[in-house]
Amino acid sequence: MKAHILLVEDDLDLAATIIDYLEIEDICCDHAANGLIGLQLIEKNNYDVAILDINMPQMNGLTLCKSIRELGSNMPILMLTARDSLPDKLAGFDVGTDDYMVKPFEMLELVARINVLSKRQSGQSERFSIADLTVDFKSKVAKRHQRELKLSPTGWILLEVLLRKSPQVLSREQLSRAIWDDEIPDSNSLKVHIFKLRQQIDSEGESKLLKTISGQGFAIKQ
Repeated sequence: MKAHILLVEDDLDLAATIIDYLEIEDICCDHAANGLIGLQLIEKNNYDVAILDINMPQMNGLTLCKSIRELGSNMPILMLTARDSLPDKLAGFDVGTDDYMVKPFEMLELVARINVLSKRQSGQSERFSIADLTVDFKSKVAKRHQRELKLSPTGWILLEVLLRKSPQVLSREQLSRAIWDDEIPDSNSLKVHIFKLRQQIDSEGESKLLKTISGQGFAIKQ
């Protein structure tokens, strides 16, 4: 399946060059000419990677990156910049950037970085939101509607692994290794923890977010 990315770049000539090259590489690319339009597209669509220019009108790349993370998105973000100093790069990492490329750059390298980023989700985000479930891992607060979830330490591990990979389905082995590493206990232990997590996430009358996928494993998704 081809990657679907968003390019937020106010230099229209550069944007056109990037889009044309990515099309040759079978990468689908939407474009926004400023940060505000970029944020609107991110709120409406699911992208594998976002490429953000730093210096843009209306909303710069750093502000946009911070806004994306505040939405709870763990989409990988690649920042384009003409500034290659360490303080500039650290400022980007502070707001949730995953990778940097300094202009001018080679298109082959851009494609290589997109391919790497599109295969994973960002580890930068600490806040997630799916339907009416909101989770802040930094402050350890999880809510469904306005109901606060009461989770055990193992429940928090399970929730984080499932959310960071959502909507991907994770096998029982993947979840067990996330909790116990190589010292996996009997299969009933995971079953009990999944049952307790489901009790917290999916109360009576609420739509079911923690799903069992027969023969595959578990996923949190709408």
